[in-house]
Amino acid sequence: MSERVDVLVIGGGAAGLSGALALARARRSVLVVDGGTPRNAPAAGVHNFLTRDGTPPAEVVAAGRAEVAAYGGEVRDGWVTGARRVDGGFEVALADGGTVVARRLLVATGVRDELPDVPGLVELWGTDVLHCPYCHGWEVRDQPVGILSGSAMSTHAALLWSQWTPDVTLFLHTGPEPTEEQWEQLAARGVEVVTGEVVGLETADGRLSGVRLADGTVVPRRALVAQTRVGAPEELLAELGLVPEEVGMNGVVFGRVLPTGADGATSVPGVWIAGNAGDVRAQVVVAAAQGLAAAGQINMDLVMEETRAAVAARTEVGAA
Repeated sequence: MSERVDVLVIGGGAAGLSGALALARARRSVLVVDGGTPRNAPAAGVHNFLTRDGTPPAEVVAAGRAEVAAYGGEVRDGWVTGARRVDGGFEVALADGGTVVARRLLVATGVRDELPDVPGLVELWGTDVLHCPYCHGWEVRDQPVGILSGSAMSTHAALLWSQWTPDVTLFLHTGPEPTEEQWEQLAARGVEVVTGEVVGLETADGRLSGVRLADGTVVPRRALVAQTRVGAPEELLAELGLVPEEVGMNGVVFGRVLPTGADGATSVPGVWIAGNAGDVRAQVVVAAAQGLAAAGQINMDLVMEETRAAVAARTEVGAA
């Protein structure tokens, strides 16, 4: 027989654990199923998270798991493979062959990053190949940083990173040529522009030392910024009618995330989303806040359902 819980949380990062913590404190039966592959695993520390700045991501997760367990919630290693609607909520299939029936779902799977096809990027992702200045800018302050152009947003990235270091080089790899106005902006901020295809990275002692161009030129750099394309799970909730949609800025598509409304509510009654699965811009502290907000909505939704049932039962007894 299937397990039964009030809420199944899919994904045990900051968003999922924060939601599970609030729900467990609300005396709900909560199960978190987590595959153990967080997006920020390669990073040395979580930043801009008040009181936890610099804490390794694994330590944040371990502390969150312990806090959820302290209130009776359960966190289980594993994978969710699909979900369908049944009487009483949702039947969720697990990779180990088990099933769980949950009255509500909180989806906090995060997203996966697809990097540009340049040799060496994957190996240095999250350490010397970066994407977010608010996450990593301080750590490479005043050092030589490169921007791998891949879209019309690359000039914006070069200008932004120049806040952290005066030594920024924009590599016009596959992105479009800057406009006349953008050339002026780059020059005003002291950003050097290098043309030519980037074909690989140079390393020294396992760290990035330079960016290699197709003509053999190597430009010394300490870090390289690359724009990724993100993707939320495509098939996980497809049977429920919830599929990812394209998301972007200024006409540039960043990837596909699950559509959400206020506090993570979706078009599928009973399903909420928190974290990067629905908001690619959410850093760890924001993802945690979204998990908390969604949990409050989920608990209230359950309270009203239970209240309607109690009213109906009371009316039936009174009529007998």
